[in-house]
Amino acid sequence: MKAYFSRIAIGAALAAVVSLPAFAGTTTYQIDPQHSSAQFAVTHLMISTVRGEFHGVTGTIIVDDSDIAKSSVNVTIDATTVDTREPDRDKHLKSSDFFDVGNYPAIIFRSTKVESAGAGKLKVTGDLTIRGVTRQVVLNVTAPRNPIKDPWGLQRSAVSGSTKINRQDFGVAWNKTLDAGGVVVSDDVEISLDVEMIIPPTTK
Repeated sequence: MKAYFSRIAIGAALAAVVSLPAFAGTTTYQIDPQHSSAQFAVTHLMISTVRGEFHGVTGTIIVDDSDIAKSSVNVTIDATTVDTREPDRDKHLKSSDFFDVGNYPAIIFRSTKVESAGAGKLKVTGDLTIRGVTRQVVLNVTAPRNPIKDPWGLQRSAVSGSTKINRQDFGVAWNKTLDAGGVVVSDDVEISLDVEMIIPPTTK
């Protein structure tokens, strides 16, 4: 029941993918969902860390290497894919107590600003929507890996990103108070993103 957000995400961010490409001009990438995921971590019972992830990460990233500020990120995370390796907990997370996937099956991130954050780093600001609630978040993103050609002739790159959100900001408010004080699940959620992206054949 603590699987909140990889939200992105995040996000997610996925936004991570907006790093500088190895191609001149503007390059359009697609996130490869088979090799990308959004992970999250929360504190359980005030003493331990519980982790989970979302498998359904898709989206489009447009990178302008001549002016990184003109780059953009659009990412969708399938909230129904939440996985904490515990079926009962995953079922609870999909319920109206948490993600309410019946009404809000997608977590969405749309960048509003991309900027350099030092050597090999980017800061991607954007709107994260969970359960129909939109809040601004900032993703800290690593520099992209050098693009390579896969066995099928596609150019691929990859990036990683991270951020922290408060789940209460998105209306994910379920909790229980412990007899000794404290709560079952922390409000703070740490999010990390591992994204592999490709240049589709039609855009090469």
